[in-house]
Amino acid sequence: MAEVTWKSICLSVLDYKTKKYLIVHTRKLGLLYRAFQLAVLGYIVGWVFITKKGYQDTEDSIQSSVMTKLKGVTLTNSSTNGPRLWDAVDYVFPPQGDNVFFVITNLIQTPDQKLGHCPESSKVPDARCETDDDCNPQEAVVAGNGIKTGLCIKETSTCEIYAWCPIEKPSPPIHPTLGKAENFTVYIKNSVRFPKFSFSRSNVKDTGVYLKNCTYDKINHPYCPVFRLGDIVSQAGHDFQEMAVKGGVIGILIEWNCDLDKPYSKCIPKYSFARLDDNSNTTSGYNFRFAKYYKNISGEEYRTLTKVFGIRFDVLVNGKAGKFNIIPTIVNIGSGLALLGAGVFFCDLVLLYMMKKSTVYRARKFESVKKIKTSGTGKGDGKQITETQKLTSEA
Repeated sequence: MAEVTWKSICLSVLDYKTKKYLIVHTRKLGLLYRAFQLAVLGYIVGWVFITKKGYQDTEDSIQSSVMTKLKGVTLTNSSTNGPRLWDAVDYVFPPQGDNVFFVITNLIQTPDQKLGHCPESSKVPDARCETDDDCNPQEAVVAGNGIKTGLCIKETSTCEIYAWCPIEKPSPPIHPTLGKAENFTVYIKNSVRFPKFSFSRSNVKDTGVYLKNCTYDKINHPYCPVFRLGDIVSQAGHDFQEMAVKGGVIGILIEWNCDLDKPYSKCIPKYSFARLDDNSNTTSGYNFRFAKYYKNISGEEYRTLTKVFGIRFDVLVNGKAGKFNIIPTIVNIGSGLALLGAGVFFCDLVLLYMMKKSTVYRARKFESVKKIKTSGTGKGDGKQITETQKLTSEA
């Protein structure tokens, strides 16, 4: 018996199984099958091919180059420096233009600083003292401006330091010095390339009169690469005058989504703006210091220290290009056909195992056909007799 069993198992490997089609007159199952087919077709056509453009080969490794140029002048009049005219050379860092640039909006200037002795600021914790013993000589003030001399100044209750004196003022002006910087404009030239398709494009459509007179507007001039700084900050959801006091970081986002099956002129960028720094605490803002050094007639060195506050603009470029290719088209069509086959499998499960007369359907569905003998005396006149065996008993 064991030999027969093992023999039948081995021989069953050589059996050929083919589908048997049954027409079952049940509206519920028919509606379920058609609904599944429509859902799969809607997914393939609507989502895969129309929305996601599954017939295209895509590339998102964009190569980008950015050049910026700022324009605008303003006049300030402070008690420290008097009237002063500011142009792009004075308020832009770095001056040559790049994908990151900084615009000064506020500043603290400490002119005529000379190396000498003066009291440290009372806002520096490490410099506070009551006696000379609290000021260790030759020790640098932590987060301060100089080196302790060993003396405690009673008037300020701080240590005397050797530094550039007088020391810097502790806080910026309440109102931004260059508040009119919101009217300055920046010209952003962005060139991109998708190496897989050898496709290059620039965001500058016209370098003539239009470019000299236009300013970016989301509705009227959506493709003009000249931006007003106040509009950039406003579209990022902030007020320029408030942000100009302590500074911040704004992202200028340029997105390229190019369908290369369409004309070259249809590949155009979209601009958006967002604040990138955290402005939810008291230490928010953006600033740095620099100094300009001079010598007087007697050869003594002095300097003007400037702490500048302002807005840093980061130009961020991303994108994707797509073009028709037969390979992804075939792959997605094949995936869709496989999903349609899954509908048949699912409906068969319902038919054979979940419906009331499932045993009857199984009896009609599965049959085993065996060749038992052949009769006849001559070539070509033989008759093949077959035996059909139900694999499941009829109910």
